Amino acid sequence: MDRILEAIMSAENAADPARALAGVAGLDVPESYLGVAVRADEVSMFDGQATRDKDPRKSLHVQEVPTPELGPGEALIAVMASAINYNTVWTSIFEPMSTFGFLQRYGKLSTLTRRHDLPYHVVGSDAAGVVLRVGAGVTKWQPGDQVVAHCLSVELEDAAGHDDTMLDPQQRIWGFETNFGGLAQLAIVKTNQLMPKPAHLTWEEAAAPGLVNSTAYRQLVSRHGADMKQGDVVLIWGASGGLGSYATQMALNGGAIPVCVVSSPEKADLCKRMGAELVIDRTAEAYRFWKDDNTQDPAEWKRLGARIRELTGGEDPDIVFEHPGRETFGASVFVAKRGGTIVTCASTSGFEHQYDNRYLWMHLKRIVGSHFANYHEAWQANRLIDLGLVHPTLSKTFPMEQTGQATYEVHRNAHQGKVGVLCLAPEEGLGVRDPEKRARHSEAINRFRGV
Repeated sequence: MDRILEAIMSAENAADPARALAGVAGLDVPESYLGVAVRADEVSMFDGQATRDKDPRKSLHVQEVPTPELGPGEALIAVMASAINYNTVWTSIFEPMSTFGFLQRYGKLSTLTRRHDLPYHVVGSDAAGVVLRVGAGVTKWQPGDQVVAHCLSVELEDAAGHDDTMLDPQQRIWGFETNFGGLAQLAIVKTNQLMPKPAHLTWEEAAAPGLVNSTAYRQLVSRHGADMKQGDVVLIWGASGGLGSYATQMALNGGAIPVCVVSSPEKADLCKRMGAELVIDRTAEAYRFWKDDNTQDPAEWKRLGARIRELTGGEDPDIVFEHPGRETFGASVFVAKRGGTIVTCASTSGFEHQYDNRYLWMHLKRIVGSHFANYHEAWQANRLIDLGLVHPTLSKTFPMEQTGQATYEVHRNAHQGKVGVLCLAPEEGLGVRDPEKRARHSEAINRFRGV
């Protein structure tokens, strides 16, 4: 592993970094590597505890794991940096179920997928790094390519997936429903997960947008999601967070009017730095959508609706960008305009939603489910990053040894934007290959990171 890192680091100051990195093709791949994993024999460790009390620092282990066999159509990448997503939280606390069931089912698909069914699960659905090896049949990518990975793993053997790969019955989220994820020194991906790393970003910046940026693109912009248009009023829950911060940028770029809902003055400030003018601090304004665990409070829905109309000059949201789930869904259905769209994913506060169907059916609203993105959508979302139209919202970066702490902070909502993890990269700030382009976008990059 030291020789691989040395080869990648030598490109930092090389006149031709791409040529220098091509040399990794001649290096031996180590027989094992360090990865962040949960263990099958610990899935019951949090039994009886409340969700909030389950601690990822106890379940996530940085451990040596064997390097898996590389299959056709796959790539082995040296991971310089990764990031924490909410699926890392779910995996680490074994909710709503253990991910080992996913690995067992995937392992039954073929002799090659059997590799994934192991007593440990190397997690992580984001990565930025360098291609080390490619499997048989790969023509687009080669060793030395600097890449980011999106997290859709799909077999592409079913006709249903060829119009939209998210409808493929064999689509899975890499690092969540598959093994050998991105929170590691090495990772295995299908080569149709690879995209060019934006050359003006550091490794940790480039790793941060992957899952959430693509998810926001499909959910908000794509015809498969809300199909946002200019002038739309878009209510964005958690607008400074890992997902909402990208939705906020896309709303602004697309000529929409974001109404950003956050939970602290600091998060409100980040939204304003992104360019949003209409911000609701739900903590300061003391919104409480549930009277108790079983009873919602429609008066609070109405109060929120009135506040939105106050900010927008009397307009209700054309689109509600929904991802908290149970806590907010009743309010989301209520405040959407007549004929409006509630587009939903994630349900980080709970999967069982309750809402008053009269406000949906009688007002001709619609609920659209959205899940990650297909390759085209992920590529377009990455292109926005590369063009400097959308910027990483990376608030903090941890060394891989502290992935448990990083995940804990996301679990407890003690973060803004994305939380990054350095894997092979020895320090922050490495990996910029186009300093001139970075200089053009440095003010925005720093502003969006809150520097």
